[in-house]
Amino acid sequence: MTTYVLVHGAWHGGWCWQKVRTVLEESGANVHTPTLTGLGEHAHLASPDVSLETHIADVLGVLEAENLSDVVLLGHSYAGIPVTGVADRAPNRIARLVYLDAVVPKDGQCLYDRAPAQLKTLFEEQAQSAGDGWQVPASIATAQFLGLKTEEDIRWVIPKLTPHPIRTFREPLRLSARFPQMPRTYINCIGDKPLGQPRTVQAEGIEDYHELRTGHDAMVTTPQEVAAILLDAADSARA
Repeated sequence: MTTYVLVHGAWHGGWCWQKVRTVLEESGANVHTPTLTGLGEHAHLASPDVSLETHIADVLGVLEAENLSDVVLLGHSYAGIPVTGVADRAPNRIARLVYLDAVVPKDGQCLYDRAPAQLKTLFEEQAQSAGDGWQVPASIATAQFLGLKTEEDIRWVIPKLTPHPIRTFREPLRLSARFPQMPRTYINCIGDKPLGQPRTVQAEGIEDYHELRTGHDAMVTTPQEVAAILLDAADSARA
């Protein structure tokens, strides 16, 4: 039985994996969808002290408490950073690391180092004007930003989004010289562009590369396709 740990990105929570989780569990998989501190149903724990280290500890805690091994670990968007830290610190538990339209940091980099400069400006300005200086308001994550097209998806996702602790965007990740010790997969959500677009800079050095013609929140808009790639990734890890 394959074990998956699926980690959501900024403003989201473990709830966003519901559709993908259903497909994976129907295949017999064991699926964990933790919610990071300060987000989703854990929004009441949000504070200026929530850091990147907090989110790394959240995921490590799931691996350790559930004694998970041979895990396919996935991070969406921002969560590419904490899952990279988790994989570096617990390589014996991870069979494959998957990035879903995610930030892929190098040693010493934070989210801002891997994102367009205008995003840093936007996030910092919004945190100051509408987030008490320490949260990025969820209003930034519009349906267009997330690639949501249908009214059903918009009604499901947008009301559930919560402000994101900005400290996690600012803090650099420290990686050991041994990273990576496991195979990696990158899923690039290219929106309405034709398949076969140039590889995103985030996927540099990752051999198992896939493109989906959908928006950023692919786990919502194309769950069957995301699940199919994850099932193949698990088979590859076992091969």
